[in-house]
Amino acid sequence: GLIGALLGSVIGNATLPRLVISMYHMSIPLTTSIPVMWTVIALAVAFSLLATVGAAIIVVRRELAEKPADLMLPRAPKSAKRILMERITPLWRRMSFTQKVSYRNLFRYKSRMWMTIIGIAGGTALILTGFGLNDSIGSTASQQYGQIFHYSATVSLAHNDQSKKAMTILNQSSAYKGATKVNMTTGKVKANAKQISDVNLVTPNNQQQFKKYVTLSHSLNTKGLVISKKIASQLDIKTGDKVSFTTTTGQKAALKVTAVTPNYMGVFAYMSPTAYHQAFNVEPVVNTLLLKLNGQSDQQQKQLARQLLKRGGALGTSFASDQEATIKTMSSSMNVIVLLMILLSGVLSFVVLYNLTNINISERIRELSTVKVLGFFDNEVTMYVSRENILLTVFGIVLGYGAGWGLLSFILNQATTAQVVFPVIIRWPGFVVATLLMVAFTLIVMWVPHQKLKHVDMVEALKEN
Repeated sequence: GLIGALLGSVIGNATLPRLVISMYHMSIPLTTSIPVMWTVIALAVAFSLLATVGAAIIVVRRELAEKPADLMLPRAPKSAKRILMERITPLWRRMSFTQKVSYRNLFRYKSRMWMTIIGIAGGTALILTGFGLNDSIGSTASQQYGQIFHYSATVSLAHNDQSKKAMTILNQSSAYKGATKVNMTTGKVKANAKQISDVNLVTPNNQQQFKKYVTLSHSLNTKGLVISKKIASQLDIKTGDKVSFTTTTGQKAALKVTAVTPNYMGVFAYMSPTAYHQAFNVEPVVNTLLLKLNGQSDQQQKQLARQLLKRGGALGTSFASDQEATIKTMSSSMNVIVLLMILLSGVLSFVVLYNLTNINISERIRELSTVKVLGFFDNEVTMYVSRENILLTVFGIVLGYGAGWGLLSFILNQATTAQVVFPVIIRWPGFVVATLLMVAFTLIVMWVPHQKLKHVDMVEALKEN
């Protein structure tokens, strides 16, 4: 246990942080050093020894509590009990003798049953988490610019309500499809003694037109504001609560939250023109254009941005495709992590299944030899034991689906930043691969004892205590 824990600590400290840092290097230039984290290593060693040595101590203490004479005698097998399935008479009658024995043995050895289910569930959960990290990070941009934002670019105007010049340039572009005018103000939101800065307050000039560019969970009311889930979770507020909004120009207003809307990239809040006028006692002035454009190359986008900057009265143009490209780069760098989690989960699941099956056969070798002497074929003897593994694997996989979703949600919640909230998404290939891998491990573990049971010495097995 100590050797394994120390090896794992050294290898883990030398490899995993470098993998994560290499992912950051793809989008952020960093100068990093990786220190030896003695506190974390000590914690890892302590937990590893608790799992290995602690389990051994519990078993040894239980054995040593018995009398030596009792320990020298063969251990009496656990007595079988009636199970729930026996009470379903039509179902129980249609089962073969070996099937009935397998179902009884499932509940006869409860500790082995739970260890197998937890081991398989853990492996399945890790595989799903690996695929889910890739899917969730990769889908952030598509969720934001597919389900919430429906515009291709944002143009910040140099002077308030000076959109005519920009519209003249846009109308000359073959890529231009449409635009809507908004007032975009930056500020900070306070509530419950907490604060979140750099909040973009968006006020549309035309609410009906705005719906074609941004999808909100609720329509904008004449009072109050709609906030994104990031603001709600960070400030611990909900619909109906009051917040304080202070703009960068010093305007301040107490506002009621009328709705909470999903958002993944950036921090946004929304108000109707009427609500804005009531809150700040001024009319919202158009200072931003949201554009819908046809597909353009990077060169065409740069050319349009230069024209808007030079002759369109724009301060700058931000394209959605640039943010999508950044997210795709992050997603592609997750492939190493996905492979690593599949490898780790595979080792975990295989070791659990293999060890438990070996223990099962060793403890029941007299029983298996007896049924073999009675005329059972090799395949029937193998299925006598393996049928239990198959059922437990199915239960473990189903439990692993839920555990994987929960683990992914926890990780993504910890990975949330001030500007990005990752959606929790696991696509169907992740479920398929996790299921097929667990089935493959179960088949391999079935094959290994099958070879052993084919060549077992039945007479010696029946003679030994």
